[in-house]
Amino acid sequence: MTATLDLWPIGNCQVSALVDADGRFVWGCVPRVDGDPLFSALLAGEAPQTGFWSIDIEDRVETRQQYLRNTPVLVTRHRDANGGEVEIVDFCPYFRRNGRSYRPVAFARIVRPLAGSPRITVRLRPTQEWGEPRQIAAGGSNHIRFPADAMTMRLTTTAPVGLVLEERTFRLEQAHTFFLGPDESFAGDLSATVDQMLTETTAEWQEWVRGLAIPVEWQDVVIRSAITLKLCQHEETGAIVAAMTTSIPEHAGSQRNWDYRYCWIRDAYYTVQALNRLGALDVLESYLAFLRNIVDDAKGGHIQPLYGVLGEPEIEEREAAQLTGYRGMGPVRVGNAAYSQVQHDAYGQIVLCNTQAFIDQRLLRMSGLSDFEALEKVGERAWQLFDQPDAGLWELRTRQSVHTYSAAMCWAACDRLGNAAAALHLDERSEFWGQRAAAMRARIESAAWREDTQRMSATFEGDDLDASVIQLLDLRFLTPDDARFTSTLAAIEQGLRRGSHMLRYATEDDFGLPETAFNVCTFWLIEALHLTGRGSEARALYEEMLARCTKAGLLSEDIDPVTGELWGNYPQTYSLVGLINCAVLLSKPWNSVR
Repeated sequence: MTATLDLWPIGNCQVSALVDADGRFVWGCVPRVDGDPLFSALLAGEAPQTGFWSIDIEDRVETRQQYLRNTPVLVTRHRDANGGEVEIVDFCPYFRRNGRSYRPVAFARIVRPLAGSPRITVRLRPTQEWGEPRQIAAGGSNHIRFPADAMTMRLTTTAPVGLVLEERTFRLEQAHTFFLGPDESFAGDLSATVDQMLTETTAEWQEWVRGLAIPVEWQDVVIRSAITLKLCQHEETGAIVAAMTTSIPEHAGSQRNWDYRYCWIRDAYYTVQALNRLGALDVLESYLAFLRNIVDDAKGGHIQPLYGVLGEPEIEEREAAQLTGYRGMGPVRVGNAAYSQVQHDAYGQIVLCNTQAFIDQRLLRMSGLSDFEALEKVGERAWQLFDQPDAGLWELRTRQSVHTYSAAMCWAACDRLGNAAAALHLDERSEFWGQRAAAMRARIESAAWREDTQRMSATFEGDDLDASVIQLLDLRFLTPDDARFTSTLAAIEQGLRRGSHMLRYATEDDFGLPETAFNVCTFWLIEALHLTGRGSEARALYEEMLARCTKAGLLSEDIDPVTGELWGNYPQTYSLVGLINCAVLLSKPWNSVR
């Protein structure tokens, strides 16, 4: 079967898995999202023989899938040609236990007969070392061991172990439970315990969703995006990964295959910004703890664009030769060399994430003077570097420029430090940072504006079109009624819009001309259209983007503007942020329906 991105994420903020339209686990890493893939079939080309976990029904004629309401618990129903039907419930346990979060490195499956006399076959073929089949060690009457250097896993089940080992087809006459977790004895009654885990996991997620402040329109879209964004947070440290996958190409044969299972300062900023709009302060608070450690370790110096989920600074990039790639389109990359790049926008995003903590009295830990003093070191870097060349937010690997987006983010760092100082009644510091921000603004306006073409250039040196310049609106650098913004928006639309989609840029980069549109850029366009008085056009474009979502209600990074096919890593936090932000912006108010 040809791989697609029609995938359903499950997870518990420690591990995650992607389940395909046949109900197979085809991607999932242990002991955390950036670990070794236990399930690697997604990146193993056509008809992979390993790296998946399937529970198939004999003579299947139909499969239906949906999440349990307001959870990442997936229900897959298979029906056979004779009217037999089974239900499979997939989840990763996640709930509070003994005053702390219980989120084991574990995947649970419950398969139940619903009708007729269905016959099933269980095929569990995990991998290690990036695509090598795991060997099976001696098990017991109710378990099978899968040794590996990274982490030995154990399947404990109520199903006949011999039939599972030999992948023999058998009649499903009662519910069976499968728990794939650490190599340790499962304490207690397996079925009863996993059933209780399911109950508590469902309640935990539904309670979390209950606390979201969602818009009245597109509620299902916002809820599903919010849940998935939370799944992208490594709860242990608060880091937020850009996506759950690596090496899904940006378009066919592009070689633009990158590992996104790390915490980009930029992507995480957009994620917490979107979730803040919904009141999901737990994600913000956890991420701010991660950022405080990053800032401490930098000691007032260089901030990298990305870090590992434990804050690791070095993420060496290599290729995994054992895997042929998504649809055979390698390479499969592990790690990301962008960690060594210079990207100055990170200084702005750190301050922007932190500003709320000086003002929002709901937070368990509000920021104080010592936090402000640490952030001033970040602001100092922003002041020093805002008009210096960097690789930019699109992480160009072979050239540098002074990017307007990076400069504006550095301006925002100093501007918001002034706000934070005011909240702490530090009048002198507020004035100090305000003056710096004013000087930076004047420099950016002078260097980026092109009088002859009436637009803000993406770089200080050239006259470049780039969708990132639309973000001058979100940063409050320009206002919707500023003639400079409206003329810039018109130029970007003319040069980068492809029907209903928006390119990042339309010039050659390290890999030639881009062929796919970048989904978050389309959402930036929708926001700009709405704020500049083109509300009906913005709503129509948003509805078109919703039609592009997978059956799970999610988006990847890129889309083919001609065919509408999704490309790039999945699920992509940028794209989910766009789904949320535009819904909040475009929705009619609650008082219109109450």
